[in-house]
Amino acid sequence: MKPHSNVYRKNFSLIIIFMVLISVSFVVALIVAYNLTSAYVLDEFASKKIDVSEETIKPYNDFFLNKIPEITSYQGYLTYNSAADYSTSVFNDYPFVRHIVFYELAIGSAVKSHKKEHKLSIDIESMHQFRRRKNIIKGAPQKRLAAEADFNNMADKLNDFIAFSDTSREATQDEIFKTFYDVKPEKISYLNILRREDVKIYRGLLDHAQPGVVYRQNMMTFLLDAYHLKVNNNHKELYQSVTIRPVVYYPLENDASNIMITEVALPGAFSDYKLFFKSTKSYLIAETNRRFMPIGGIVLLIYMFLILIGYLIYRNLKINMQLFKLQYDFINNFTHEFKTPVSVIKIAGSNLRGESGLSERQLKHYGKILDEEADKLNDLMNKLLSFTQLENKSINIKIEEIVLNDFVDKYIDSFRIKYADFKLSCKIKNVNTIYTDPVLLGSLFQNLMENAYKYSHPEKKELHINITRDKRNVIFSFKDKGIGIPKKELTNVFNKFYRIENKYNQNGSVGLGLAFCKELVNFMHGEIIVNSQVDQGSEFVVTLPYDN
Repeated sequence: MKPHSNVYRKNFSLIIIFMVLISVSFVVALIVAYNLTSAYVLDEFASKKIDVSEETIKPYNDFFLNKIPEITSYQGYLTYNSAADYSTSVFNDYPFVRHIVFYELAIGSAVKSHKKEHKLSIDIESMHQFRRRKNIIKGAPQKRLAAEADFNNMADKLNDFIAFSDTSREATQDEIFKTFYDVKPEKISYLNILRREDVKIYRGLLDHAQPGVVYRQNMMTFLLDAYHLKVNNNHKELYQSVTIRPVVYYPLENDASNIMITEVALPGAFSDYKLFFKSTKSYLIAETNRRFMPIGGIVLLIYMFLILIGYLIYRNLKINMQLFKLQYDFINNFTHEFKTPVSVIKIAGSNLRGESGLSERQLKHYGKILDEEADKLNDLMNKLLSFTQLENKSINIKIEEIVLNDFVDKYIDSFRIKYADFKLSCKIKNVNTIYTDPVLLGSLFQNLMENAYKYSHPEKKELHINITRDKRNVIFSFKDKGIGIPKKELTNVFNKFYRIENKYNQNGSVGLGLAFCKELVNFMHGEIIVNSQVDQGSEFVVTLPYDN
């Protein structure tokens, strides 16, 4: 049996190693997962600023690509009133536009410049300024110089376009942008885009002067303020603060080690400004923890699953080892139970076969010994057979009316004769009869009374039987003053082959008595429980239906 025990010990050692390994793996997995999550959050802090920039600059792009080109739809006939309406819609929809200058241009026949080049005559016929929250204000003299500088730049580009563009095709987007847009920091100038037919007409004016012929076009200059852009922080989980700052701005933080910053430049007319992103490290750590929680939960679930597998393997090994021990004890005790009667029978047989003659008294003595030992073997075999039949439910229960007083007195008298030092008493209340199988009930009584005598101290061999009726059940209580059962053993005493280790069952017990009682009670559709205290005694309570 020793090798099997060693194998189980090795298996338990492997289980412990397995548990330690998965626990270490769990801790390592959590650390790695947290570090990866932290690194991912930092990467997003550096990269997601583009998303915030795109969302923030989206109104500017809409203004630049859609709203400004609406001027072209007037084909040079944008008037003072319609320009005012257009400006109002711009101010309402685009808060970053703070000031608009509207030009009405007059284009006439070519003139010879100081560079001896022929150019169209492009002049400002009128100029108006529109400001947010104020009505139309005509151009003031002090602004005229700056306004004319914007105009002169656009007029030169327009002359070059008319002189050199290919009129056999439409202008490309690149040509349109270079000619009709002028983007400077905080300022956009726009001249309505000429049609191909218009270019041909203006080119004709270059070649053949037509005095008195004037064509009208429109131009607008938009003055912008970057600080009125609405910052759309669509990644608040990463950026604690997003502000618009000049490109040259850099903070002088008192605690730079606790601050994370990044930035992205704004495009176009806002090129002198940038979006400035700032978060404290604790803010990013909180985001890391939030993202790590589901990952940590999944890792924990996997860990708990592996722990459960380890526990199930451990429990299976423990049960197998207990079963092995029970079977080992059963074989040893069962062998002892057979060996003693067989040895006595063999000795008696040898004496009977002896050559020397035996007296009649000796013959009777040996006959009695053979009869008693045969009865022991027969009782043991009957118990095993009955237990097997009960488990297989191959016994037919025979219901009879049992008078409890007579039934109990018979067993008490029998045990008093068998065990003269056994103090027995019985009390029956509210019940006279019960309908059940007398053989099965007798076996139950015999086993519980035998146990009470066997597991009691020599000076405390007492048993009190109490029988009462509770509604449709009859309750049998067997209370002794024996050695008691440890609390941790109470759940196992009814298991087959289970034996409590004590001096009273070292020999002569195969661990079937209480298991047999449990099977008997179950077969009679009842239940059995035990209450016990060490060195105070035990009480077995059997509940059986009154009418089975």
